[in-house]
Amino acid sequence: MREAGIGRVLVASLHQGIADILPTRLNFYENWLNAEGLREGTIGLAPLYAVLSFLRQEGAAYDLITTRAGEYAAEWTVESMPSFRRSFIRAMPVWIRSRMLLRLSKQLVRESYKGSRAISRLRRGTASVDVRASIFCTVREPVPHPLCGFYAAAFRKMMALFNVGAHTEVVACRGTGESKCVLKVALNGKAGS
Repeated sequence: MREAGIGRVLVASLHQGIADILPTRLNFYENWLNAEGLREGTIGLAPLYAVLSFLRQEGAAYDLITTRAGEYAAEWTVESMPSFRRSFIRAMPVWIRSRMLLRLSKQLVRESYKGSRAISRLRRGTASVDVRASIFCTVREPVPHPLCGFYAAAFRKMMALFNVGAHTEVVACRGTGESKCVLKVALNGKAGS
């Protein structure tokens, strides 16, 4: 993973998502996402692309797994933060907290795969997030539905963990033939409001 720039949180969250949604198929996917590779950080791009390609063949399970993986990635990222940093973010007013969480979510994108970047623009409570070089959207032929669910779920969960309500949706996806991947993150203040 280090050589290819693939982050452990991405691989571990995908592994856990597969275990949750397709437990009977986990042995098949562990041919690429094996425990030794997870531990030593040696899973490369080719095995990850293979996993994502096979997951797309699983139908609706793909979206469930990548969404769950995005949620896990956000949870684990927050859990790995020093407690004083979590407390500091929670103490901020919602408008500042939202911006801090957008920055943290963009960092999660970068740490998932070093080749990816997220660039956001926040206007009137809605962030437009351009995800560049999404590892999920590298496909040979366009697919009928967006493949960026991992990122949308990660952004939504990141906001929820700090009590900021957000609705995320994939507006454009390279996997469907668009020129870029764009998420819309509508921030609506306190979670539950």
